[in-house]
Parts: sequence; C-alpha cells; structure tokens
Amino acid sequence: MSTYLINHLRIPGGVPNDAGLTYLEQVEDTVKAFGGKWLAQGEADVVEGAWPGLVVLMEFPSRTDAEDWYNSPEYQEILPLRVNNAISDLIFIDSVGPDFTMRGFARQVRAAIAAASGNEG
Repeated sequence: MSTYLINHLRIPGGVPNDAGLTYLEQVEDTVKAFGGKWLAQGEADVVEGAWPGLVVLMEFPSRTDAEDWYNSPEYQEILPLRVNNAISDLIFIDSVGPDFTMRGFARQVRAAIAAASGNEG
C-alpha cells in the first residue's frame, strides 16, 4: 500500500536562499533508493480555507520505505538545510485499500459509536 508525503511549505521571502537551493539539489538522490517519487509540487489553487505557500506531494511504495527514507543518514544530513530555511508541515498518510468507500467508512464510525454507547445494532 502506497504512502504519501505531503509538505505544506512556506519559504520566507518566497525565494529559496543558497542553503534551500542546496537542499533541492541534493534531496532527489536521497529518495531514489526508497522508491520515492514526486507527484506534484508548487502553488495550490485554494478552493476552501487558507493555504499560504507551496505544496509538495510524493509517493513511496510503503510506510516503511517513507520512514526509512526520512530517517536515513543521507536525508538526515541535508534535513537541516530545509528546516532551518523554510517552514514545513510534513506528514505521511497511507493510501486507502482498493475496496474503500466513504459509505463503508461512515458505517464503521456509526458501528463504533453504537458499540461505545452500548447500542449495538
């Protein structure tokens, strides 16, 4: 099951400084061994709420691959170049299974609420 990395990125002044550019030049090499790939990057069209800054969307073959990349010595070596020069909210989220439906999810939530309140059924 794929895992996605979403980075809500804000760069002070809007333009990467030299350290930020060095990070961009080196990050791709750290991802290859873990099967990571970029799916989207840039400014988002905000249709609800607020999203100042940029978005980065990546895909990894699994949660283990994503975590192993993030914790790898190669990535940890360049990580300060990003965190010291940009503001990031970075998350991992797993993809849903092939049989996932929102209706089924709602059923599961209703069942859990009923079980917690003692009204199973």
